[in-house]
Amino acid sequence: MGVLFGSQSTTPALRRRVPKPGSPGGRDRNRAGYWFVLPCVVFTVVFFLVPLVMTLGMSLYNWPLMGVARFAGFRNYLDLLQDASFWAALWFTTEYTLFVTPAIFVVAFVLAMLVNRARRFVGLFRTAFFLPVVIGLTTASLLWVWMYNDQVGIFSAMLMQLGIIDEPVQWFGDTNSALWSLIVMILWKASGFTMVILLVGMQAIPQDLYDAARIDGARWWAQQRYITVPLMRRTFALALIMAVIGSYLAFEQFYVMTRGGPMNTTITVVHWIYRASFTYFKLGYGAAMSVVLLIVLLLLSVIQMILLRDDHE
Repeated sequence: MGVLFGSQSTTPALRRRVPKPGSPGGRDRNRAGYWFVLPCVVFTVVFFLVPLVMTLGMSLYNWPLMGVARFAGFRNYLDLLQDASFWAALWFTTEYTLFVTPAIFVVAFVLAMLVNRARRFVGLFRTAFFLPVVIGLTTASLLWVWMYNDQVGIFSAMLMQLGIIDEPVQWFGDTNSALWSLIVMILWKASGFTMVILLVGMQAIPQDLYDAARIDGARWWAQQRYITVPLMRRTFALALIMAVIGSYLAFEQFYVMTRGGPMNTTITVVHWIYRASFTYFKLGYGAAMSVVLLIVLLLLSVIQMILLRDDHE
């Protein structure tokens, strides 16, 4: 009875088993926690903080790929303000982000709704929707280049067989068609990842809320509006920030599929940083552009977190 109800005779014995924070046992537990955290700290320092500090330092130098680096102060940043190519690349990247991010969200939300409930073959559909994420972006870009090819690709051949077009389409012949062709590929490639994030948020919502709303007469659309969307604000914020950052850092698909064409109209900001650093051998100037891009991403992330934060925060 004493054990069940916590009598005076057993409580001190139970208390002695739990080490206090200042005791040797408590220090051992804290030390073990530090050892578990240490790999993450080392990884962050080596692969994020050290490269960040090196990039900040490099941006202050006239640093050729081969030769002696000379201190230039803020000259790279002043030249950046007058670089029309950088601002054109930044604007194109922003335009691409504004188009592709809502499209990914809509497709991913629909897919998450389809596989949210337990039904027959739901595991198969979840795997099928997520499978493109596993494929490397460069490999996926090469695959879609073949499918878009006007001579041997399947898209032009299918449209011609259906009688929709009379001759093969040059999918990368102009800026608009090249942009939308890339957006379609990214929707296929990236929607599954966002679907998983949204699916986790959906499954964290208690089913009792939907049952109570259904009893009160709320239809499906009202349930999504007043239950799903408000309770998934944090999930939406996480998915949106990751989608925006991924869109602004787009490089492989443009480098493989369009090479910046036609007429250098599909050059993203990361692609331009790559060209400045490894084609024109201006590593310091490329580092300065990388710092500016980092500042832009930080500002966008802060704005999104403010707009999507909970009302009680």
